[in-house]
Amino acid sequence: MHTADIAASVLLLGIIVVSLLSNVVVLICFLYNPEIRKQVPGLFILNLTFCNLLLSVSNMPLTLVGLITKGHPGGSGFCQIVGFLDTFLTTNSMLSMAALSIDRWVAVVFPLSYHSRIRHRDAVIALGYTWVHSLCFSTVATCSSWVGYHQLYASCTLCNVRANGAGTQFIIFTVLLHSLTFLLTLIVLCVTYLKVLKVARFHCKRIDVITMQTLVLLVDIHPSVRQKCLDEQKRRRQRATKKISTFIGTFVVCFAPYVITRIIELFCPGPISPHWGVLSKCLAYSKAASDPFVYSLLRHQYRKTCSHLANKVLKRSPHPSPEGHRSFCRDTEVLHPTGSVLD
Repeated sequence: MHTADIAASVLLLGIIVVSLLSNVVVLICFLYNPEIRKQVPGLFILNLTFCNLLLSVSNMPLTLVGLITKGHPGGSGFCQIVGFLDTFLTTNSMLSMAALSIDRWVAVVFPLSYHSRIRHRDAVIALGYTWVHSLCFSTVATCSSWVGYHQLYASCTLCNVRANGAGTQFIIFTVLLHSLTFLLTLIVLCVTYLKVLKVARFHCKRIDVITMQTLVLLVDIHPSVRQKCLDEQKRRRQRATKKISTFIGTFVVCFAPYVITRIIELFCPGPISPHWGVLSKCLAYSKAASDPFVYSLLRHQYRKTCSHLANKVLKRSPHPSPEGHRSFCRDTEVLHPTGSVLD
């Protein structure tokens, strides 16, 4: 094996381990905490976690085997099943991210009517669409024999079949697939989260005014407490921008190289470096490892559940955290039905 292949194998192995552990933790939190199960976003996160877990135990290990052995992992029929899962799970996970962004947009822009606009029934309908959408594309690809082992990506996935006389149909299918999954999801993420950021910044400005007026009235408050409250307002504005950048940035960084490589492969006759092909596939896989942190484990509710579970396993009693001036600063935050403005 070349040094690049060894590095790619180690990277993929790390992605598999992190993806399995983090997604299992999210699933445990969902099953353990009834409050998470009651919330509509929990259904979208559950679906996303399911896709990531299945991808971690089916496609990623076979890609690792393909990297190490430089050969076809399993028979043709088995590889077609794995290729079907690759298309289905990737498409489903992208659409789940789009559904999550729409849910957060409604929660922030229409906080008072959120529960009437987004109900569990609506979430189930949205998830039904993601499944039908994903099944249609993956079924067409499998029935048309457009899935199999692709040497460029060392995995069972969509294959370029121009040499077999089905080039035009395959090109149209691939362009439609990436347009109605990656591009559609990217547009939805940008539109919804940028609107959320606009509303969040407006809330922060309004909170800043209220906080300053309150601090002026509370003449007996310690100067250090005032300064810390002002610092909290600044951190809130920065946190809103960072979270939006994380939601959109991780999606683009993980999926864009793979999708662009797929499009280049269709229209450019020149060879593509296999090292780049494997790297782009690993980046796409890495989204399954980052999703639990981006959408779940860094949220207060999940952190609290994980802490409670850890204390229960270790048989420790949780220590109450001191409130002090932090409780005063938190009282000025604007909440929506699913948590904080961008939680």
